[in-house]
Amino acid sequence: MSGYYDLKRSGDQFMFNLKAANHEVILTSERYTTKANALAGIESVRNNSPTDARYERKTATNGAPYFTLTATNGQVIGRSEMYSSAAARDNGIASVKTNGPTSTLKDNT
Repeated sequence: MSGYYDLKRSGDQFMFNLKAANHEVILTSERYTTKANALAGIESVRNNSPTDARYERKTATNGAPYFTLTATNGQVIGRSEMYSSAAARDNGIASVKTNGPTSTLKDNT
C-alpha cells in the first residue's frame, strides 16, 4: 500500500493529513473553510510535492528541524512534524515526494 490523504473535519472547517503507508502523518494541511478548498489543497500537494524547490527546510525556535511545502504562488499548503535531526527532516521530505502524488483519498468528513 502506498500513502494516502486523510480528509476530515476540524470543528466547522476541513483539513487533511498526508499519511505514509505505515499510517504515520507526514504532512498536515492548513484549515480550510470549505471541503472544496481542502480538496483543492490536496490537488496542490499532488502537483507540488515532487518538486524539491517547493520545500522550505526550517528550524523551530527550540532548534527542531521541520519543513513546509509551498505552492507555486509561495503559499504554504502543508507542514511537517518537528524532527529530531536535519537528516530525519530530509527523510520526511523524501517520503512526501514519494507519497504526495497518490490519488488515494480517505474522506472522513
